Amino acid sequence: MTASVDKKRKSAPMFFGGILPLDPSRVSGDVVAGLTLAALAIPEVMGYTKIAGMPVVTGLYTILLPIIAFAIFGSSRHLVVGADSATAAMMATGLVAMGAVADSTEYVALASLTALLCAVLLVLARVLKLGFIANFLSRSVLIGFLTGVGIQVAMGQVAGIFGIPAQTGGTIQKFVDTVKLIPTDTNTATLAVSLVVFGLILGLGKVNKKIPGALIAVIVTIAASYFLDLAAKGVTVLGTVQGGLPALSLPTSVMTLANVQALLPTVISLVVVILAQSAATSRAYAMKYSDSFEENVDLIGLGLASAAAGVTGTFVVNGSPTKTEMVDSAGGRTQISQLTAAAIVVVVLLFLTGPLSYMPNAVLASVVFIIGVRLVDYLGMSDILKVRSAEFAVAAITAATVVVVGVEEGIILAMILSVILHIYHSYKPYDSLVIESSGGELVVASEGSGAQLTAGLMVYRFGASLYYANANRFTAEIMDLVEDPDPPLRWFVLSGSAMGDVDYSGADTLRQVQKELAAKGITLVVVDLNPLVRKLVDDYGLSALIGEGNFYDSIGDAVTAYRAGPGAAAPTAGDAPAGPA
Repeated sequence: MTASVDKKRKSAPMFFGGILPLDPSRVSGDVVAGLTLAALAIPEVMGYTKIAGMPVVTGLYTILLPIIAFAIFGSSRHLVVGADSATAAMMATGLVAMGAVADSTEYVALASLTALLCAVLLVLARVLKLGFIANFLSRSVLIGFLTGVGIQVAMGQVAGIFGIPAQTGGTIQKFVDTVKLIPTDTNTATLAVSLVVFGLILGLGKVNKKIPGALIAVIVTIAASYFLDLAAKGVTVLGTVQGGLPALSLPTSVMTLANVQALLPTVISLVVVILAQSAATSRAYAMKYSDSFEENVDLIGLGLASAAAGVTGTFVVNGSPTKTEMVDSAGGRTQISQLTAAAIVVVVLLFLTGPLSYMPNAVLASVVFIIGVRLVDYLGMSDILKVRSAEFAVAAITAATVVVVGVEEGIILAMILSVILHIYHSYKPYDSLVIESSGGELVVASEGSGAQLTAGLMVYRFGASLYYANANRFTAEIMDLVEDPDPPLRWFVLSGSAMGDVDYSGADTLRQVQKELAAKGITLVVVDLNPLVRKLVDDYGLSALIGEGNFYDSIGDAVTAYRAGPGAAAPTAGDAPAGPA
């Protein structure tokens, strides 16, 4: 299923779905965004290797073949895959639990095996068409999720901005401990670097949003670090980075049944997070630009991206909200940006690992801080609060969970809360009565008004599918409506225009309602049923119970038949009231 379909692309092509159809006028902008992505993501993914317990160079490998694989086989124009803090931490926890030693040859091999197993499960998820899981992430929950990610990311960069050693504990604890140390432990030179980065990115952005301020900041600070010897002033830098392209191989030394069984719980958890986080990010940006993406196609892209990670000796990759925001902020709108970034990584691995080693860590911290702040959708949260306080609470809970507990827990909670919201809305839909205006048109009235369309005929429109959760409510509303009506009812017309399904419990409820109405001398009439739902009603045996003659295509047809009385000829369109409600 697609998110929202634009006019240019009804469905994603088999290959290069994130690029085609190609808009030549956008290519230059996408290339510049790719340069910016490379400049920002390269130090970021190398930072994630510390979380993953992997060699620094393997971070670069996560945005080489994996990013190319997704650009070719995925459908999202915007999603960027690469190393991710949540999946890196989950993988490291699983490998350490197996007794593997970080940075060791065995550890690296097990990380590659983990990526390959994730690839297998992601492709299996495509075969089973599990991409629909992404549909359980509501827009309000997505806003809360990305807001939480933004807050978490920004809070995590404060120590790096001020040159304070990283603290331990959860996000909140580390942030509080860092703030306490700012007055005494701030490195002035590091803070100066951070302020320069902020000034260049924000200042140039005000001049012209198309100026790649982050890229310029990276170049300027690397040059300053080299010529001014910032390391001697206490500014930490990336340091030596191994060069050369990755070798293609399988981790045969650890490919045993015992290892697969031991890794499986971690792999399943990783796949859930990859599926949910990637889909959440793709959906958020597809909605932002009224673009399209196909969840099941993206599963193939994500699976092959993880497979590419596995055969290049690196760790599992994920759809990244921060990297996607990097490209979006820089003006990138297709996977051309990601392919450009991959090309830059090749150049860096072959020729530029030397200059890269001079980059101050504060540059990364400052850039990622800005990205995190931009992910905080305070306008979206405000809009939700104005119109749907319950959905705002769900979005706020999701954001808080991401910040306090973690991204993966926040995603899982987001999916659960989205399902709860769906159930709540379908349990308590907007039901109404249909009446005829003075001009002869059909209009809606409050369900509590008890209004009849014409004397003795009431039209009740149920606002959702009829299933086990709302069946009792459906019955209660109808029984209240037919209790002592004035004037007495002869026909009770059920409009099924909003009923997309009737489950077994719903069918039994209809059966009971028909009997209760018949006992009161009221005929149950059904109109506006979808043909597929009408077939379900037939299969349940309800057509015979209600009476084939008591089904009509429209409210107007039913009203015409009622007014004509028993034995009247079949109604025509001209006999109906002027228009639908």
